[in-house]
This record gives sequence, structure tokens and C-alpha cells, in this order.
Amino acid sequence: MKPTGPEMDGMMSVMLSAFDPAFGEAWNERQLASAMLVPGTRFAMIDAHGVIGPPSPSVPTAGFYLSRQVVDEEELLLIAVDPEYRRLGLASRLLEHLLANAPERGTVRLFLEMRADNPAEKFYQRYGFEQVGLRRAYYRGADGLLRDAKTFSRLLDQVFQFRSAQ
Repeated sequence: MKPTGPEMDGMMSVMLSAFDPAFGEAWNERQLASAMLVPGTRFAMIDAHGVIGPPSPSVPTAGFYLSRQVVDEEELLLIAVDPEYRRLGLASRLLEHLLANAPERGTVRLFLEMRADNPAEKFYQRYGFEQVGLRRAYYRGADGLLRDAKTFSRLLDQVFQFRSAQ
């Protein structure tokens, strides 16, 4: 799924604002464009009004996700929301969109990986993701520090009940 110019611009704008440079997690435009060429790669965007779909010239892009499906498994590669639009439920809308649409593509299990000290871990756990792996000293941040990576998984055919923050 190849993004249009405005879609690419919107994702890069969010990418540059959403990820702390200390961790070196933001992708550059070439990395993002290359990922889009791989079969099974998909994305969705959300605007500042919470509408999922193509970008509007009059409403800023607030967030996006990028995933890749291989056979019956899909990996959430990136999910990002511009800091200006956080705490409005937009990341939840994006993740719910992925969870709702992935089974239609034949996805049975969804994976994601994150830095071990990423505060988003609780967010994913509320959506039924469980840790299935740990990679020691996997990420090297822009600050030079090595950080562990945690891998999470969730079956999509399981009955799901949102776990509220406690």
C-alpha cells in the first residue's frame, strides 16, 4: 500500500514530533517509504478531529499506525500520535481500527515490540496484549544507551474485554 504525497507528509510530521530523539525511534522518510514497498504493509491515519482516513488539507494529521502482515500474523510496526493531540483517545481509535480490520485480512495473531521502559506498555496491556519475549540490550538509542526490547502478542479470535486503567 503506497502512500500518497500528503499521506507521507502527514506521517512524517507526526513521526518527527511524536518520538523522543533521545531514543532514536523515529524513522526517516526513506525508511518509511521503503517499508511501504514490502507486501502486506498497511497504514491508517487519524486527523485532529478523530477521523480515520486520508488526510484533509484543512485538518492536521494527528496520528497513524503502520503494520505488516505475513500469512496469518501481523506486526504493529509503529503507532504514533502528535503530542499536541495526545490524551484525546486517538491512539485508542487507531489501535481499535487495526484490531477490527486485521481479522478480515486473515490475521489471527498481532505482535508488537517496544523498548522495555516505554510507558505505552500499560496501554497495550489494556487491549489484551501479553508479553511473550524479551531481547536484552536490543535497542541503541541516540543517547548511546542500550535498552531491552519487549515483544507482545495478542490473539485476535479471543473474546476481548477492554481493561480500564487502574
